[in-house]
Amino acid sequence: MSHLKKGDAAPHFSANNQKSEKVSLSDYQDKKLVLYFYPKDDTPGCTKEACNLRDNYAKFQAQGYEILGVSTDDENSHLKFIEKYELPFDLLVDGDHQIAEAYGVWGEKQMFGKKFMGTFRTTFVIDGEGNIEEVIAKVKTEEHSEQILNP
Repeated sequence: MSHLKKGDAAPHFSANNQKSEKVSLSDYQDKKLVLYFYPKDDTPGCTKEACNLRDNYAKFQAQGYEILGVSTDDENSHLKFIEKYELPFDLLVDGDHQIAEAYGVWGEKQMFGKKFMGTFRTTFVIDGEGNIEEVIAKVKTEEHSEQILNP
């Protein structure tokens, strides 16, 4: 799991979003950022988490937060996921899992007795100076906004 903790500098990243636009951590200077890592587009838990963030997006914006999701899915998959669930925030392509590795959320997982490498569902709240305010490793997909906004 992540070695990063509150007060650490958030690792820099730069990746394409669903529209092939380059997005970097530095784009969010002077803004609070919710950077959430999730395993896969349009799967039950990931959909619940994304929709919970969508349904509370106005609350995040009112408190000065921007939201970015990160998974290893490609741009086309992200675009379909956004359109299907009307997500109001960007999803970043981390196909080579470099961002997940930098944040310490890439590793060996197990499902149905099979081991594989994948993304651990984890959220980082980053302040306007690029420092980590909070790390949420035990994400409650249907209550995730509450976990972030009311820690």
